[in-house]
Amino acid sequence: KQKLEELTSLQTTCSSGISKQRKSLKDGPLKHSKLQLLTHIKTQIKEREHVFFDMEAYLPKKNGLYLSLVLGNVNVTLLSNQAKFAYKDEYEKFKLYMTIILMFGAITCLFFLNYRVTDEIFNFLLVWYYCTLTIRESILMNNGSRIKGWWVSHHYVSTFLSGVMLTWPEGPMYQMFRSQFLAFSIYQSFVQFLQYYYQSGCLYRLRALGERNQLDLTVEGFQSWMWRGLTFLLPFLFFGHFWQLHNSVTLFRLARHEGCKEWQVFMLALTFLVLFLGNFLTTLKVVRQKVQKKVEKGQKSD
Repeated sequence: KQKLEELTSLQTTCSSGISKQRKSLKDGPLKHSKLQLLTHIKTQIKEREHVFFDMEAYLPKKNGLYLSLVLGNVNVTLLSNQAKFAYKDEYEKFKLYMTIILMFGAITCLFFLNYRVTDEIFNFLLVWYYCTLTIRESILMNNGSRIKGWWVSHHYVSTFLSGVMLTWPEGPMYQMFRSQFLAFSIYQSFVQFLQYYYQSGCLYRLRALGERNQLDLTVEGFQSWMWRGLTFLLPFLFFGHFWQLHNSVTLFRLARHEGCKEWQVFMLALTFLVLFLGNFLTTLKVVRQKVQKKVEKGQKSD
């Protein structure tokens, strides 16, 4: 008990020290006027921030709103590197196995079992899968994984979309969209499998070179570190993004149909549109930034 209290006290002191250092790093550059010195200080600040980030990964953190709602005030910080890596590997395997299961589930529903019950099971699996992903990702982020931005929000939106699909009652509107949705699900699972296979290999090489964090994860999109060796995935990704737009347009048309009475149709149309915009604009932003950097490097070398 005494050792536990000492550990808690030490963790609190470390957290307080990191907060003070971060504050001083933000205030420090304002006192320096020389450009070269300022550039050097900024570089050091970035290095320090990375060090603080790694240090904080081993200290208890207050759970975010989502984790607090799901798990309560439970400390989810893993205290050893071995435990963190084991949890990360389990997360990656879970994604891979569920992607394969969902692909075969969509194929079965589309070509062999045209029953509402099997569709409901498939949609429930999607809801459970995305809910589980969001919880596991939140725990990994608490332990130092650097997944952020749209790729975090993406799974929350996908959870909502799957939930709406689950509540969509049987009827003519549902049957009009059913085949298109299942075909999209098959393609999406195929692309996710491709991404996992090639991203995991790329991350392994970059970690060995010391260019990526040990807790970096595979994502269902395109990030800057994928530029070397994974650009061939871009056509598959963009095709999937525009398929989401096609789904949205189809659903908006169904929503205007005189026989449409379900609120799910319009809601799904909006959700697919949000997914398209988020995925497409985020991917486009990464590509644009990389192209600009290449142009700038070319101009400097000339």
